[in-house]
Amino acid sequence: MERLTGRIILLWGWRRALVAFLAGALAVLGQAPYDFFAACFVSFPLLVWLLDGATGEASGSLFRRLRPAFAVGWWFGFGYFLAGLWWIGSALLVEADSFAWALPFAVVGIPFMLAFFYGFAAIVARLLWSNDIGRIAALAFGFGLAEWLRDFLFTGFPWNAIGYAAMPVPLLMQSVSVTGMIGMNALAVFVFALPALLAARRHLRLGAALFVVLVAAHVGFGYIRLAAPEPPASRSLDVRIVQPAVDLSEKWDASVRDRIFAVLMGLSGKAPDPGHQKPQLILWPETSVPFLFTERPDALTALGDMLGPGQMLIAGVVREEGGSAANADSRYYNSVVAIDDKGEITDAVDKVHLVPFGEYLPFADLLQRFGIEQLVAGPMSFAAGNERHAITLPDGIRALPFICYEVIFPDLVAVDAASAQLIVNVTNDAWFGDTPGPYQHFRQAQIRAVENGLPLVRAANNGISAVVDPRGRIVDALAIDARGAIDAHIPISGQALISPGQRRINGMLIMLLFAVGAALLNVRQRLRVN
Repeated sequence: MERLTGRIILLWGWRRALVAFLAGALAVLGQAPYDFFAACFVSFPLLVWLLDGATGEASGSLFRRLRPAFAVGWWFGFGYFLAGLWWIGSALLVEADSFAWALPFAVVGIPFMLAFFYGFAAIVARLLWSNDIGRIAALAFGFGLAEWLRDFLFTGFPWNAIGYAAMPVPLLMQSVSVTGMIGMNALAVFVFALPALLAARRHLRLGAALFVVLVAAHVGFGYIRLAAPEPPASRSLDVRIVQPAVDLSEKWDASVRDRIFAVLMGLSGKAPDPGHQKPQLILWPETSVPFLFTERPDALTALGDMLGPGQMLIAGVVREEGGSAANADSRYYNSVVAIDDKGEITDAVDKVHLVPFGEYLPFADLLQRFGIEQLVAGPMSFAAGNERHAITLPDGIRALPFICYEVIFPDLVAVDAASAQLIVNVTNDAWFGDTPGPYQHFRQAQIRAVENGLPLVRAANNGISAVVDPRGRIVDALAIDARGAIDAHIPISGQALISPGQRRINGMLIMLLFAVGAALLNVRQRLRVN
């Protein structure tokens, strides 16, 4: 072990970059759909040893001293995000004639930029570095800080945060209800990196003890939470989730719109599954309605005829404001609408957090001069909604809708979910086919249910549609490429174990604890040297 570690520490140039890249790529195996978190117990010790050898010129500027550490972190991040996000390119192949040229920019460019966050994490860690367990704490703080920043900087994209690798099954998801993703990210990196102590054996006993305590607490808390009886349900809701599995090449084809709508209507109006009541709520995926209701008022009439007394439909639609489709002043929103049994739209919620380049084009006037257009989402650009609010369902149940990747933002969901009893997520992951992307997206939605202690209902055009209980257990689901509908009876009883604000404080305290521990051991090492 010591000989191997020494070789890794002494790596230089392209060899160091290659090992960092491969270590990052290996860590992706800890994410869905692989869920092989053991890979992280190799990746992060490799990262620690690479950073041990990433020393700059002692007499040089701060930039020169930290540049080797940044390079190691960046290459680790580039490998991690390239291996974890390559499937984004699938969306550009749906209309390959128009967008195949952008494939390298999406597949390589996004990981290239995201890798700067992990380069930053390595710099922060290296500033607090020591030759003992302090460097493990420093790495946990650096990555915890970087993952927190990734949640909101540059519109935010916290996809595949390291903490998800520590939560592959409901038993291991429960801790996030206390630590939040902020704390979980830092704790996961700390535990994954602890095997690095096996090389020098300094603080090995302390590291082993902390490893046992943290893992036992993680597993034990999960067991207690799952074994505890559910609180009595004050109300319940019968839900039908429709997954139409529409081919995206036909999505906006005017000649097949009626056929798509007929598929949705047929799945929605069929008899309940054995043992289930007639659904009170029917849920359709993101942009499932293949036309504007302003152009097809007859569709609302048909929906009113299909819905029985007291039933409600929540459907993903494109909503228009400002006039007809030919009106240049029209604004389009990626929305969900609530439709009652009279065929009337009773409520609408617009997507607030849009996907750059997918749903709108940043710096549109400038980029369009160079021929760069919006890439994937549909035949129009979307405007962002102003705010989100809960939709009132039958029996007064309040459901909070999140459209597509809005559900991956922990703080966004937590703040809005405080006054709701149900989380609704509609999406169209068909853009990405049967790749890791839809599985990763679903896992993050699943964790939002655990964090907030609320059931989740999720409708996807082509999978994964599911019902998830407040503790992350999948009640029922439809696989990718399946066409059908699932009926579920959902007790409404869940609530967050602690408030979102307290979860945030707990996460920040965990990061602070790692920072203080790393700083103290760094100072002690400096005093010894001097």
